[in-house]
Amino acid sequence: MWPLNSSLLPRGGCRGVTRRGLMQIGTLAALGTAGSWSLPAILRAEATAGKTKSPKSVIVIYLVGGPPHQDMFDLKPEAPREVAGPWRPIATNVAGMEICEAFPQLARVADKFTVVRSLVGNQADHDAVQVFNGRDPKQPRPSGGWPQFGSMVSKLEGAASPVAPPYVSLCYTCSHGPYNEPGTGILGPAHSPFRPMGPTRDDMVLQGITLDRLGNRQSLLKSVDRLQREIDSSKIMAGMDSFTEQAMGLLTSSKLAEALDISREAPSVVARYGTGNPRIFMDGNGAPRVPQSLLMARRLIEAGVRVVTLNYSKWDWHGGLNAEGRANNSIFLREAEDFPVFDQCVSALIEDLHQRGLADDCAVLICGEFGRTPKISAQVGRDHWPQVNCALLAGGGLRHGQIIGATDRIAGEAIHRPVTFSDLYATLFQHLEIDIESTTLIDNNGRPQYLVSDGGKPLAELL
Repeated sequence: MWPLNSSLLPRGGCRGVTRRGLMQIGTLAALGTAGSWSLPAILRAEATAGKTKSPKSVIVIYLVGGPPHQDMFDLKPEAPREVAGPWRPIATNVAGMEICEAFPQLARVADKFTVVRSLVGNQADHDAVQVFNGRDPKQPRPSGGWPQFGSMVSKLEGAASPVAPPYVSLCYTCSHGPYNEPGTGILGPAHSPFRPMGPTRDDMVLQGITLDRLGNRQSLLKSVDRLQREIDSSKIMAGMDSFTEQAMGLLTSSKLAEALDISREAPSVVARYGTGNPRIFMDGNGAPRVPQSLLMARRLIEAGVRVVTLNYSKWDWHGGLNAEGRANNSIFLREAEDFPVFDQCVSALIEDLHQRGLADDCAVLICGEFGRTPKISAQVGRDHWPQVNCALLAGGGLRHGQIIGATDRIAGEAIHRPVTFSDLYATLFQHLEIDIESTTLIDNNGRPQYLVSDGGKPLAELL
């Protein structure tokens, strides 16, 4: 057993022990046989310090391409036919609250979520930026760019568990670039998400060291040292070293691997969420329609991840093409395909969080980049509509079972309680107990930058 290097320990206690430090302590130490700095001792120290409650966490679900708000959560049955569409509203378990008839399972748990019908300030293009950081991509940005939400939380809060990263992205890489997450911006690679999906599984291999070789501590540390010598930019070096330590820790953590393996769930739970084919990217450039990603997100939250992001299906239908590209006379064929799957997996996630005691600590945000046109076109169906959008919030110990905001008679403009993406993210930061009034991030020019823009405020109705 190697002696413990005190320089690997954090100032002021055990909260920030690095994964490299844990590796130098050794495998037996991590199992609790090497004295006071073993992993059990670290956990005991945290409990003594009052850190026994679950960490606050967030799941962000991006509906790629912009969902039709007036066909889902803001129906206008009294509007002209070319506006109202074929769907009709149904009652929920909350008096006076109605949603689309294609969502009967969500209707039964409406007391556990909130619909925002008046999301304004949407940018007009297919671009995931606002969904992942709340910032309009056409507005000025600092040198280095705005970081996405999960990266900000990674920087400000760090890991909640020594065996789980602070931020995991379950987003599939879309061939249409703007559908993808915007990146870490001014925070650099140290706060990149861990990405276990698709070809990014390569993130789990460090400098040619495979799982079979990870038992050799000395080879691993030599590989890290070689990486340090090869990179000469101090900022990149710091980021890569942090990410290397993260990858090393994740590889040696059975807890994370188990969280990513939904076959460990009871078959009834998997069936409740539903499954889809991750190899079918909707319309070729959207994300796959895989409800099992929501189940995996819940499992990652249970494993100690602070933020999980995922992209789900594609909602930019523009007519009557189904998932296989077949035409149909009805421009609402894709809604009829997607809505029941969405109803099943989202209601499953909401119920699951409550049944497992996670609903107070884990908040969920679901939205797309903009809404859809009130008037239905025979050529393009409902087109892009940045004037107003909708969002769904669940969990987080928030006051749910309500509608926030309202639109006009054709769901074309917000007429009551306009809400911005900044307000949504201010609410999520408040849930994470991060003070947006006093907390800043330093950009590449050394200037402090606030976490949200446009004077965003937490939604008082939910608090």
